[in-house]
Amino acid sequence: MSFTHLDAAGHARMVDVTDKQPTVRSATARGFVRVAPETVAALRDGAVPKGDVLAVARIAGIQGAKRCAELLPLAHVIGVHGAAVDLAVEDEGVAIEATVRTADRTGVEMEALTAVAIAALSVVDMVKGMDRSARIENARIVAKTGGRSGSWTREED
Repeated sequence: MSFTHLDAAGHARMVDVTDKQPTVRSATARGFVRVAPETVAALRDGAVPKGDVLAVARIAGIQGAKRCAELLPLAHVIGVHGAAVDLAVEDEGVAIEATVRTADRTGVEMEALTAVAIAALSVVDMVKGMDRSARIENARIVAKTGGRSGSWTREED
């Protein structure tokens, strides 16, 4: 068996995508930050002491998508040509969805997951002073398009 991210000596390497043609690609990821009922109420009322949680998390998520290659050692530096991070306060916490798009040689699944993770971390950071129980749950890719493997959608979402 051969591994794409190991060389013949077993050392980690970045896969060479130089010869691949750029194509339009996208990926969507989702996650959830579960918080206490009092925190949901504060989020809905705009009463979280640190400020506008959703606005900060949205910007943090977009920034996270653009910085993915700095965080994941074997991820390619690619052009993030579009990034949308949507957050919604629900009865048990904050739902997060991020869609990232590019026209490049490799996909943006990791960028979409990073956007969700960083947005979720930002929510936790913004509410931790009032809710130490806040926790991140169920970060996952739910869809991707483009590239050699084509389109894929997670069935249970």
